[in-house]
Amino acid sequence: MQHQEIVDALKAVSLFGSLSQRFLNGIAKACTERSFDAGETIVRQGNPGVGLFVIVSGSVKIVKTNDKGERLELATHGAGEVIGELSVLDGAERTADVVAVDTTVCLVLSSWDFRSFMETHPEVALEILPVVVRRFRETNAALTGGHA
Repeated sequence: MQHQEIVDALKAVSLFGSLSQRFLNGIAKACTERSFDAGETIVRQGNPGVGLFVIVSGSVKIVKTNDKGERLELATHGAGEVIGELSVLDGAERTADVVAVDTTVCLVLSSWDFRSFMETHPEVALEILPVVVRRFRETNAALTGGHA
C-alpha cells in the first residue's frame, strides 16, 4: 500500500478517525502491511499484545477458550475495524484468538511504535482514550448481557 492509502485506511477507523492529518501521517509511517490466509491465527489467546491490527480487507473471528476448554466465537470483524488495541495499551495478554475467516489484509502497528508515538504526542492519547473506553464498555456489555 502507498502511504496515502495507509493514511486513508487509518482515518476510516473510529480509533484514529478524529486525528489530524499530521498525526495520521506519523502513525502511517510506523505501520506495516500483513496478509493472512483463511484459517490462519493472527493473534493467540494468552500471548502478549505486540501490536494492534487495522483490518483493510477480509474478515476475522474472535474466539475465546473458556476455563472448561470450550471455544466460543464472540464476534466477527471486517474491513475498517481495529483489533488488539487494549493489549497494546495495557500490555496484558491477549484475551482471545483472532482467526482470519478469509484472506485478510491488515495494517499492523507495533506496541512499541504506538506507545512511543503517544508518549511523544500525548494529545493523541487523549483523543484515542474515549474511543477505547467506549469499545471496552460495548464489549463488556456484550459479554455480560448488559448495556454499554
